[in-house]
Amino acid sequence: HPEDGRVVSNFIVQALREKDITIYGDGSQTRSFCFVDDMIRGIQLLMNSDSKLIGPINLGNPSEFTILALAKKVIELTGSKSSLTFQSLPDDDPVQRKPDITKALENLNWEPMVKLDRGLKMTIKYFQKILNK
Repeated sequence: HPEDGRVVSNFIVQALREKDITIYGDGSQTRSFCFVDDMIRGIQLLMNSDSKLIGPINLGNPSEFTILALAKKVIELTGSKSSLTFQSLPDDDPVQRKPDITKALENLNWEPMVKLDRGLKMTIKYFQKILNK
């Protein structure tokens, strides 16, 4: 949803609307982005796995990107003229998010397949479609 408040959708919607992209802090905090198709495939593998498999099993993408790099990539891929604006970082904002998917790899033979650029391109196309309605 264009107003869901998540960083990827926020950045894409702001860029497509030619609004400034809001970054909290200096943008050096990292995040890992997992495309929905990969997540669903992982959940399906987990649901269909051996009942003796004991969790938790982390699903996600272990590749980290800074928030600043994500914002610049979104501007590049959308061709937006958006500028970056910086606001104070909330106290509870984590500096790093990077899942350890070792158990998923070992037990489910699962790892994410969709790289960030490809996932962003598909997500941008989706938001272009719904914003132009």
